Amino acid sequence: MNSLRDYVSEARRNRSAIGHFNISTLDGVFAVADAAANLKLPVIIGVSEGERDYTGVRQIAAIIKSLREEKNQPIFLNADHTYSFERVKEAIDAGFDAVIFDGAKLPMKENIEITKKCVEYGRKSGHDILMEGELGFIGTSSKVLDEIPPGAVVKEEQMTKVGDALLFVRGTGIDLLAPAVGNIHGVLRGGDPALNTNRVKELSEALDMPLVLHGASGNTSDDVIKCVRNGVTIVHVNTELRLAYRTGLVKSLSENPDEVAPYKFLKPAKLAMQKVIEEKLKILQNS
Repeated sequence: MNSLRDYVSEARRNRSAIGHFNISTLDGVFAVADAAANLKLPVIIGVSEGERDYTGVRQIAAIIKSLREEKNQPIFLNADHTYSFERVKEAIDAGFDAVIFDGAKLPMKENIEITKKCVEYGRKSGHDILMEGELGFIGTSSKVLDEIPPGAVVKEEQMTKVGDALLFVRGTGIDLLAPAVGNIHGVLRGGDPALNTNRVKELSEALDMPLVLHGASGNTSDDVIKCVRNGVTIVHVNTELRLAYRTGLVKSLSENPDEVAPYKFLKPAKLAMQKVIEEKLKILQNS
């Protein structure tokens, strides 16, 4: 089977993108795996620090590895939004396929220094792991928001600049860059701000490397498609999955108040997530 690096390179050549979906439970794992299998597409499962604390770092790595080996399915694991070298190291040692150090809130010099340290450790790990850095703060919450997260970069003059991105990439040696181009974590009531697809194109052309769009829940399909066409190669979705899971679970419990078997009342919630994932994957392939 090809590596995640190979699939990312292929997606970049084809101007398509790989879907990245965060999970917290085994229902989420199978929602992602089954959706990707149905469409015969590679996929990335993401787990943030909080999600890893819930699933277990080595445990989630073992589950994804077993799925990949047993089903010969191109399903990969990313340590999403990791805020310290120690936790980056933990994920690398556990055998993750990709890791992001998120130093977006740090001064540029400190962000470069820690990201470089993470990259160097990843290179010495003995396995092919994609190392990602983030430049530009987009918030931290995966929930429905009443306002733009404090400090999130949504004004054009604050978004990731080409010069800063070049300095960051050269100073760290990362494989993937997550820029701030108007994207935010969470879903804003009334609709998320428009993405700056022109900035995506400028960054892609200048850097000549894969870009990652975080916080794609709540963005329009047209904006996401334009970003993919302009150089985004991985697209992150989380909040929409959480909303689908919760809605599906509430509906299931309401319609079956006497059911006590978790595998029965959880299945509709899993299928609700799977439906959203399949819809997102189709959008990314039709870009």
